Amino acid sequence: METNIIFRPYSSTDKSVCLGLFDANCPEFFAPNERVGYAEFLDANPFDYELCLTEDKVAGAFGLSEHGLQQKSLNWILLNPRSQRLGIGSVIMSRISAVALDSGASLINIAASHKSSPFFAKFGAIEIATIDNGWGSGMHRVDMELRL
Repeated sequence: METNIIFRPYSSTDKSVCLGLFDANCPEFFAPNERVGYAEFLDANPFDYELCLTEDKVAGAFGLSEHGLQQKSLNWILLNPRSQRLGIGSVIMSRISAVALDSGASLINIAASHKSSPFFAKFGAIEIATIDNGWGSGMHRVDMELRL
């Protein structure tokens, strides 16, 4: 695993690198039609979106927003495919849990795909609903909850 991992807030100047992360994960983990929604999300300059950097390169991105009393929602988590299987995803999930707990949340809602849901299950997230083709043709939506 990379030893020097830094988290920093998203800036509008990061849009192209974030879209590059999306493209690198499409169509494996995201449906192509989701790109427009992600770009719109980035254009809103989300204050709760963070980048994960290793060796000054973006290895991942994620957001954690309010979702009701003592709940957060995980938004647009992406990991550079070259960073997979290096433990960086585990570091990001630890960061997500810590940020949620620090804010008083006890539950994180996750809207995953059928391809990414096994990753979240490794951290204790449980499936609560599935919508066939929920993200697009052949990309099923899996709603999950992670209790902290």
